[in-house]
Amino acid sequence: MSKPANGSPEGPAPGPVDRKERLRQALPAAVELLRTRQAGLIDAVEIEEFVALNWLEWHGGSLRLTVTGSNVCSQLSSARRQ
Repeated sequence: MSKPANGSPEGPAPGPVDRKERLRQALPAAVELLRTRQAGLIDAVEIEEFVALNWLEWHGGSLRLTVTGSNVCSQLSSARRQ
């Protein structure tokens, strides 16, 4: 029996598209935590990923939603309404 090419018995690791979709789904919950001043509950790795995607930004020592992040949230909410 041979192992998959990446060496993981579970199969290939999630690709960039899977990662971005996972982050898209997680963004509204993160925004709600920001709104309720509970940003400390957001995983540090997720914060870094949101910042790298320009969905959140650091401003004066605190996180805030960017215009891009707001648009992502709007797209998600309109997709759920359809």
